[in-house]
Amino acid sequence: MKRVKTYSALAAVAAASLALAACGGSSSSATSGSGNNASTTPAAGDTVAVKHVSGVGNVLVDSQGAALYSPAQEASGKVLCTGSCTSIWIPLQLPAGKSQPAASSSLMTALGVITRPGGGKQVTFHGRPLYSFAEDSKPGTVTGNGVTDSFAGKHFTWHVASMGGTSSSSSGTSTGSTSSNRGYGY
Repeated sequence: MKRVKTYSALAAVAAASLALAACGGSSSSATSGSGNNASTTPAAGDTVAVKHVSGVGNVLVDSQGAALYSPAQEASGKVLCTGSCTSIWIPLQLPAGKSQPAASSSLMTALGVITRPGGGKQVTFHGRPLYSFAEDSKPGTVTGNGVTDSFAGKHFTWHVASMGGTSSSSSGTSTGSTSSNRGYGY
């Protein structure tokens, strides 16, 4: 069964989180307390770490423990999620003054940075831009895997980033298009 969601109130909350992230803080809106075992414990200052999430496996997380995703449509490394898309899918950006992400040595070879439209430095995993999902309510939550949505006429299919790349298992969820508030499930 596919669920269709609209995000007008959530978009406002996520936009506020994005504004805080632009000030050099975390790009995550997650809260604490997941109860899942970490595969690697994020070291202070790590941009990306790996965490075991029950039912999903070892996924990439930001410094606050929020799961990281990448859309299939950005596999080439070109940023397509802009504007209202970033109120739901929050780009993992480097803090001002940083030129490279920090992570364990096993992750560093897979991480990189691209320049977003507007100049921010977004972290990539195997060349794919990384995002957190505004609807993931706490660290260790993975509700955006397999979500399909549309923003400004661009369609996206999102996958959680894992040590094997990006997971293609689907949660069967569709989000609404912020331009028309209609969900697209495909």
